[in-house]
Amino acid sequence: MTKYELTKDLETGNAMIDQEHRELFGAVNRLFEACSKGQGRAGIDPAVQFLLGYVDKHFAHEERLQQTSGYPNMAAHKTFHAGYKKTLKELAAQLPAEGATVGDLSKLNKHIAVLISHIRNEDKRLGEFLK
Repeated sequence: MTKYELTKDLETGNAMIDQEHRELFGAVNRLFEACSKGQGRAGIDPAVQFLLGYVDKHFAHEERLQQTSGYPNMAAHKTFHAGYKKTLKELAAQLPAEGATVGDLSKLNKHIAVLISHIRNEDKRLGEFLK
């Protein structure tokens, strides 16, 4: 499985957002690593819980920045965040106790790809606006 990294094309230019994206990718990488080692729920749960909490924290930070800066696309951005968190929680809840299957990893990976696309497009737009 490919490791996720915050490459130049994903940087927003906002130090806080970029640092949080780096940490988010680290959490995703730890989760995939636990899954790929065939670890059961005990090995996967800490990574899942961190990822879910971190997404909540990070999205709240972005939304606060948008609020204070008067970002015009805030409503759509917030709607994306809410839907993303809901689906991530659903996917995490579906990970089986005996360890993730290739299918589980594939679903998670597709969901992470959605986040990468959001960062590349929407978060970069936010970064430009904040400059």
